[in-house]
Amino acid sequence: MCLVSIHPQAMLSEPSSTSKSRQTWHWSIFLTVALATFECASSFTQQPNSAASTSYRHRQPPSTQSRSTAEPAASSTTHLFMMGEMEEIECDVAIVGGGPAGCTCALYTSRADLSTVILDKNPAVGALAITSHIANYPGVDRSMSGADLLDQMKTQAIQYGTRVERAQVFMIEIKDDDGDNPYNKIVYTPAYLVKARALVLATGAMGRSLPPLPGEEKYLGSGVSYCATCDGAFYRDSEVAVYGATGEAIEEALFLTKFASTVHWITPIDVLEQLEKKRSMANVEFNEWFDPDVLEDLLDKPNVKHWNKVRMLSVEGDASGVTGVKVKKISQDEEEIIPVEGAFIYGAGGGSKPITDFVQGAVELDETGGVIVNADMETSKKGVFAIGDIRNTPYKQVVVAAADGCIAAMSIEKFLKGRKIIKVDWVHR
Repeated sequence: MCLVSIHPQAMLSEPSSTSKSRQTWHWSIFLTVALATFECASSFTQQPNSAASTSYRHRQPPSTQSRSTAEPAASSTTHLFMMGEMEEIECDVAIVGGGPAGCTCALYTSRADLSTVILDKNPAVGALAITSHIANYPGVDRSMSGADLLDQMKTQAIQYGTRVERAQVFMIEIKDDDGDNPYNKIVYTPAYLVKARALVLATGAMGRSLPPLPGEEKYLGSGVSYCATCDGAFYRDSEVAVYGATGEAIEEALFLTKFASTVHWITPIDVLEQLEKKRSMANVEFNEWFDPDVLEDLLDKPNVKHWNKVRMLSVEGDASGVTGVKVKKISQDEEEIIPVEGAFIYGAGGGSKPITDFVQGAVELDETGGVIVNADMETSKKGVFAIGDIRNTPYKQVVVAAADGCIAAMSIEKFLKGRKIIKVDWVHR
């Protein structure tokens, strides 16, 4: 019998401030238990295990069977997953993320007769899923919601043989390809251990380290947005708020001036002082976050009202959606509500930070946190690809994500089948 000892500090009471902090707390406890279990398991010699194994083949239902106890010893990392019941899946292509990039990639790889598995933590929280209407995707009626479009993409991939599982991925492992075991890309989830010949990272970019504001999650998709290019046209002749002092917030606010009657740009820092510093001297930090020319363009717009050194406290609303944002000037106690119909938030909660916490150094990232890829969407590790907003491309659009998925899929087919040239998917089946 193996007794797992958990340090008392890991069992502090669950935080209650935000759902994101609670999620972080739960995962920290899970990883603590998992690592403790691993330490315990590694002290034993190999034992027979009851973990189920599935070799997932194209257009065939998964079959479950017990692994032979005569198998070679498992790697140390895998030991911690052998302590309980877990399905092990082998496939040609594993895709982490079920957004438009992941679904498009799966459609193409499945059509190429490559067994494909999508692991999606929650189909309802991605950038496309929370979009109320899609007006700029070719061939799609502007009344269609993002969730409906995503459902169609996913259904199409499934019809060609893709397997979709809801699972939270918390770690990946890329082993050396010694030729004996081509399934050397390993994805770890609480319920599945997925081994693939090729791995695709498509988790998007809605991550932030700060907690969401009160009301932000409640009105997400009903007035709260993280993409002005996607949703700006819906606020024609309306008042909107943009919160944040990053280069992204400045560009998004500038874009919104084309539609909104008034753009309330709210910055928690003294942006004017930073701009003055830029004019008078070289400021490395300022240059990193702001384009002064774009900032000046924004401030010159007649329909921009700048709330300098002001914090956004909450998003206000009712059954119809967002009705305003509550703000407070720094160093003052008085609070004020700005009436707006839309709130574009880049300073807290959601946003466009690439979601790469599960990668844990497995592939190279750029200085902004995006995964570095080449023209084939391949990362620094051979056979590992990254598509969509996880690359932190400035072109965060559904059609661009779908194009990334197509490029990666064709590159994967070339890689797995040892081709020298890309095989174009022109055959309609």
